[in-house]
Parts: sequence; C-alpha cells; structure tokens
Amino acid sequence: MLALIMAGGSGTRFWPKSRRKHPKQLLKIHGDKTMIQHTVDRLQPTIPPENIFIVTTAEQRAEISAQLPQIPSQNIIVEPIGKNTAPCIGLGALYMRRVQPEAAMVVLPADHYIGDEDAWMKQLLNAEKIALASDALVTIGIQPTHPATGYGYIQFESEAIAIDSVQAYRVKTFAEKPNYETACRFLESGDFLWNSGIFVWKISLILRKIEEHLPEISDSLNSIDLAIGKPGEKEAIDTAYRQFRNISIDYGVMENARDVFVLPGNFQWNDLGSWDEVFKISTKDEHGNSTGDGHIHIDTEGCLIEADGKVVATIGLRDVVIVDTQDALLICPRERAQEVKEIVEILKRRKLNHLL
Repeated sequence: MLALIMAGGSGTRFWPKSRRKHPKQLLKIHGDKTMIQHTVDRLQPTIPPENIFIVTTAEQRAEISAQLPQIPSQNIIVEPIGKNTAPCIGLGALYMRRVQPEAAMVVLPADHYIGDEDAWMKQLLNAEKIALASDALVTIGIQPTHPATGYGYIQFESEAIAIDSVQAYRVKTFAEKPNYETACRFLESGDFLWNSGIFVWKISLILRKIEEHLPEISDSLNSIDLAIGKPGEKEAIDTAYRQFRNISIDYGVMENARDVFVLPGNFQWNDLGSWDEVFKISTKDEHGNSTGDGHIHIDTEGCLIEADGKVVATIGLRDVVIVDTQDALLICPRERAQEVKEIVEILKRRKLNHLL
C-alpha cells in the first residue's frame, strides 16, 4: 500500500499560531512532534517512507522536507494553488501510479489525532484488503460518541461486502455538518458514522472514477501525466490548476459512484478542527484547565491557554481560549472557537498580510 498525505491546508481555525508558511500540520499541537510528523510515524513501518507521498504548497515544501527528511524529495508534490481534494488526489495518484500502478493507496489528512494507532492500522489494512479484492471505493467512518456538529457524516446501508471476515457497508449518503438537532437524529438512527476523510482504493480505480465523474479534471490530469519528468512539468501543472474547478472528492466522486463502502472504526479520532477540539484531547488540571506550566489561575475553569514563554494570569474565567504569539493574541469562548477562521478573513480584507 502507498499513502498520499494531503498537507496543503492553511489551518485558519488555529490562528494566531497557524500561518500560511507554518500552518497547523507543521505545528506541535499535541505531543512533542508536529501533526504531519505524527501522521507519517503512524504509517510506519507498514508503509515505508519511499511509498509515502505528500501534496502541499510551495510555501510549505521546505519546512515539510526539513521536518520529514526520510521522505524522498520527489515524493513531495507541490500544488500551485489549492483546488480542494479531487484535484489534489488526482495529482497524487498520477505520481503514485508510476511507482506501483496496481497497488492500493490510502488518502489521509496531515493533521488528525488518532488515539489507538494499532486499531487504526488494523482497519487501514482491512480497507486495503477490500479495495484490492474488489472495485470498491472504501472510506473509514468513525463510530460517533456524541452529536458532533463539526463533522460530516456517512449514512450506511445493511448491505455489506465481506473479504476474509472483514465487512464494509455500502454507503447510502454523505451528509454535511449538521445542526445539533439533526446530529442527535443521526445518532439515534444508528446508521451514521463520522466522516474521517480517510479513503482507500486502487490507484487505477480512482483515476478511472475521476475520468467517469469529473471528465474535465481527468483531461487536465492527462496533460500533466504526459509532462511528468519532462522540462515542462511545472508549467503543465500550473496550467491544469488554472483550469480545475474547486471540488472535493466526496462531492465529485464519492457521492456519484455506486460501489462506495465504509468500514467502521472504533478507535479514538479527532480532526482537530479548532482550539476547542485541542482542548478536548489535552491533559487538564484539577480545575479542567489545559494551560501548561507557569500560568496563574484564580477561580478559572475549563480554559485552554497557549502562551509559550509568557506567564498568563486569569481570574474568574470559564471555558475560554487564550492563544498568545509574538505578534497576536486570541481570546474567545471555547464554544465559538470555530469562528476564528472569520478573524483570518477580516485580516485578509484589511490586507494585514504580516499576520497571515
């Protein structure tokens, strides 16, 4: 199996720590390694470095190479601009096809938290088994533990495909992030899983499905394929990306293909989509605060404080996020941490590029 890690995001919900040149996946959000280092580590030794490919931006390439010296430089693929996951996966598949054209590939984000890595890898290998034995597009869904409104959902049917006692269920529909009442109904129905954004399929199959459901993207990918390894490779990619429409693999392929199956995962998982999600997996003191050492608190509960090299003193705070950097300070209620991306949009409109 080969792995394609999508690492081109800007992590706007993690401002002010996450910036264009140093986004979430390159930060030490949890533990003593960066998110992308954790992602690569959990793939090994099952998938060796030479079989791991990373799609990123020109701004992030140098830092990714520095953080992951074991990944061959030719396996780090640069997108000129982000056009969502369908073009990203198609581009990565072109390069992977040249290594092992009939292999399965796993597609995964660079910045997720996995609690039980052994259980995660077991399901990944189960998904590979199903993908290689069939023409199925396989995704891994997470058994929901609460009515989350920050995740997409996958509804599955009772019909299953079984390979060597491994069962995956036919996907009925993909659902966008719901409101709280809808999320409660999803959990009550018992046939919904969280959408992890982790996919496994044969390299040749996903390129055929892109050709079938996104023919205009496939045509541009073919132009890139003809140029790979030649002097005009970068220009071909730049031209194709100007033509690509912005579309996700979920919407462009998965929702339209018939043989889509989901494999339930019972391991701890979090997409770390906001500072509040970081708080949920963080170690906390006796007052429920995640603050690190050196901070002073009086009557403070349920707070996340990130301020390296500075003492933060708080009095009478409840459920607040405080993130301090050299040039910016964020303070917000934990329940509104998703809105941090709107701060980034305001900074863009005001052309405060030094803060991006």
